[in-house]
Amino acid sequence: MSLAEDIGDGDHSSLSCIPADVQGEMKLLVKQDGILCGVDVAEEIARQVDARITMERFMDDGAQIKKGDIVFILRGPAREMLTAERTILNYMQRMSGIATTTHAYVEMVKDTGVTLLDTRKTTPNMRYFEKYAVKTGGAENHRIGLFDMIMLKDNHIDFAGSIEKAIDLANNYLQTHHMDLKIEVETRSLEDVRRVMEHGGVHRIMFDNFTPEMIREGVKIVNHRYETEASGGITDETLCDYAATGVDFISVGAFTHHISSLDLSLKTIIL
Repeated sequence: MSLAEDIGDGDHSSLSCIPADVQGEMKLLVKQDGILCGVDVAEEIARQVDARITMERFMDDGAQIKKGDIVFILRGPAREMLTAERTILNYMQRMSGIATTTHAYVEMVKDTGVTLLDTRKTTPNMRYFEKYAVKTGGAENHRIGLFDMIMLKDNHIDFAGSIEKAIDLANNYLQTHHMDLKIEVETRSLEDVRRVMEHGGVHRIMFDNFTPEMIREGVKIVNHRYETEASGGITDETLCDYAATGVDFISVGAFTHHISSLDLSLKTIIL
C-alpha cells in the first residue's frame, strides 16, 4: 500500500533521466543520534521494488546510533533504488523516532520496577510497525487492538449503566463465547477503585487521569490483588512521579502520537 501510494503509475523522475542498465550503491546515513529501528522493513521494501537490490548491513534494530554512522548499503539497479528511497525513509525515520523516544522514557524509570506500555494511539495502517518500534525502544505493548483484551473504559461503563454491570456483562460475554481474555477496567475516582475491589471480576485496574497522590492511595486500596495501571496525560516531566507510586504499569500514548522522526538519509555512493 505504501509503495503504491508513492509510485502511482511510475517513478517518472527516475525513469526520465536514468537508463535502465545503470547500477549503483546507496548508503543509509545517520544524521541524528538515537535508537535504530526498521532495518528489516527497509530490506523488504527494497525486495518488493526489485529483488535484484541487495543489502549489506552494519547495524541491526535496537542499536544506539550516532550522527555519521552508516547503517547499511543498498546495491542494485539505480532506478529501482531511488523508487524505494522515500518509502524506506518514511518507515525507518518514524520507527527510529518512536524507538528513540521510548528508550528515553524507559531509561528514566529503569530502576523503579514499573513497566511502560504503549496505547492504541497509532497512525492508521502503521500500528504493527509502531508497536514493534516501542518494543525495540525497551517498553512493552498494551493490547494490539480491540480484539485481544477487554478494556472497560468510561464510555463502556456509562452505556452499560454502572461499573459493576459492565464487569458482569463482560464476564458473561467471555463465558458465553468461550473466550479467554483479560479484563481491564478504567476507574475515574478512588470511589470507583473501591467499588471494583468490592465487586471483583477483573484482572487489572486502570487509574485514569489520577494525580500521583491519588494513585498511591489507589495502590494501597488494591493491595496487589489486581494489576494496576496509570494512564492519562503522563509526560516525560511527570513520569518519574508516577513511577514512584508503586503502580505496576504506566501507559504512555506519547510513544506513538507525540514523537519526532529521526533524521536519516539515503545517499548515492559516488565511486
